[in-house]
Parts: sequence; C-alpha cells; structure tokens
Amino acid sequence: MANLGFVGLGSMGGEMARLLLEAGHSVTGYNRTKSRAQWLLELGMLWGNTPRGVAQAADVTLSMVRDTEALLAVTGGPDGLIAGLGPGKYYIDMSTVSPAASKQLAVQAAEAGAKMFDAPVSGSLVTLQAGQLSFMVGGDQEALEDIRPILQDIAPTVDYVGANGLAAMMKVAVNLNLPVQILAFSESLLLAEKMGISRELATKVLLNSVVASQC
Repeated sequence: MANLGFVGLGSMGGEMARLLLEAGHSVTGYNRTKSRAQWLLELGMLWGNTPRGVAQAADVTLSMVRDTEALLAVTGGPDGLIAGLGPGKYYIDMSTVSPAASKQLAVQAAEAGAKMFDAPVSGSLVTLQAGQLSFMVGGDQEALEDIRPILQDIAPTVDYVGANGLAAMMKVAVNLNLPVQILAFSESLLLAEKMGISRELATKVLLNSVVASQC
C-alpha cells in the first residue's frame, strides 16, 4: 500500500480520499476548511497543516480543487505543494484547470526532482460513487505505470493521452461535447411534445434508446 497525500477534500476530493483509505493506503490530507475533512480523520486519515507538509509526508500527492486559481493557491508559495516535492516523488493533479498552468506546474515539479501528471476526470460525484469515473492522464508514460494502481483504486478507467498538459486539454475537448448533447436532448424532448407525446414518456424512451449512450 502507498503513502499518499491529498490536497483538496471537497465533495469529489473527499470521496476519492475515502476510496484510497478503504483500499488500505495511508493518506495525509489537507483542506482549506479543516472541518469539512473531519469525517475523513475519523476514518483514519492523517492531517497535514499545509499543502507543503502533505507533499513532504507523502510519496505520491494528489490534488482535486475547483479551478486554476485554487490550484495555484495550494501549489505556490513557501507553504505550497510544489515546495514539498523532492526527488522520487509523484504529484497527480485531478482538477479541471488551464492546460498552460498545468504544464508550468509540471516544469516546477521536475525542477524539484519529482514527476507530475495532469489527470482530470470525466464524471461527477454520482459517477464516482457508482465506480464509473474515468481518468485521462498526461505526463511520463513509463512513470504512469507506477501510479496507475493508485488511480484505479479511485476509478477503473485510466487513459494515457500524452505529454504534460495534453490531458488537461483533452478535458476541455470533452467538456465541449456536453452543452451540444444537452441541447440536442432538449430539442428532442420539445419535438416529441409538439407531436403530442408527454415529456415523461419521451424522456423514458430516449433514455432507453441509443441516445442514452451519448448522455
């Protein structure tokens, strides 16, 4: 079992940390609001007072924060995550953030002797809890095999995309599909209703059709 760190213990991050604890890993965590992580401490998670402290304590550190601004806040500065990295360590960021910011953090991690992976996810909290989340990963392909089992304790699907930053870019491409699919689904419901089919029945039929595989 691995010695892990986890920064960002909100809804998604907290659930991911729970899965890692249940898989038998040692997890040292940090969240800006400690009270939100109390339930994880009761499950056996250790506490790090700063992101730097978490990274120093762990061999592999993961982060899951809301956006690029939040990522830069937890990684930068003397108490930031990057400052706690060192030779032989791994850093996995699972947030949906700017590809440029992700690539720059990978450079900083490399300067510290560590390897970073951008590993955004496709799915929601419900998807995660159902065991259907998927990762897209950018970074050193050979080194990915060292951390793949850890990622698979969170989600069954781990797709390697390419160099640092490419997975973050792929997440942007994936997200571009979502509004198109939502719009198409809505138009389908409107058409069915205009033809006299109830919205409830049309929704049921659509979700039982090939359309559901695209939703």
